[in-house]
Amino acid sequence: MTALDDVWIRRYHAGPENGPTLVCFPHAGGSASYYVPLSNALRSGVQVLAIQYPGRQDRHHEPPLSTVDELADQAFAALGPLLDRPVALFGNSMGALVAFEVADRMKRTLGAAPVTLFASSRRAPSAYREESVHLRDDEGLIEDLKRLSGTDVRILNDPELLGMILPPMRNDYKAVETYRCRPGARLDCPVVVMIGDEDPTVDADEAKAWSHHTTGPFDLHTFSGGHFYLAQHQQEVAGLIRRRLAPQQG
Repeated sequence: MTALDDVWIRRYHAGPENGPTLVCFPHAGGSASYYVPLSNALRSGVQVLAIQYPGRQDRHHEPPLSTVDELADQAFAALGPLLDRPVALFGNSMGALVAFEVADRMKRTLGAAPVTLFASSRRAPSAYREESVHLRDDEGLIEDLKRLSGTDVRILNDPELLGMILPPMRNDYKAVETYRCRPGARLDCPVVVMIGDEDPTVDADEAKAWSHHTTGPFDLHTFSGGHFYLAQHQQEVAGLIRRRLAPQQG
């Protein structure tokens, strides 16, 4: 696959050549390596690829992007060589918005949406909340990270590491909080939404609102846990993905 050499795409395990492909989009402040456990859980039946945003890990020297549209435009371009075959998308938190926008670009540009969009830990694109965490000082941003329990406490107490993660984190928060869905944006593929039952960033009604963004089938699955429920439910989520993508296997 030519695209695997692209700076945007990572593959941590070799999946079956004739199996379905799942492209994963990280959360705000997250990196491609967040999906190593999910990739490992799916490796026997699914080819898992993860998107690496600029401004983190091996792309730390690059300036981060500040809008969901910029992230989606560049990710869509990087995925181009893969999009002549069936591809599913998985996005967690901010990644769900980026995945949705990539799916929208696939439909409008190529005439074909992904075989399935998996949206995790994120309310629907049109379910707007007034938020301004990206405008807070560093302490305010750190408090929100603690609230969501998505960052290792050791990192939050290390000034040097904080200096590396806070700039891209702030840019990602800005991207999410200034995002506005294109009016009428709607896919025609299945949309599977997954949330934690204690996630303060999305409630059941906001999750169900994803159904307004597709003419295809819609399902909502609720797991125990908060915003990062996925860390405790890798196997269950992997099983759900396998079942959903099974018809796509050759």
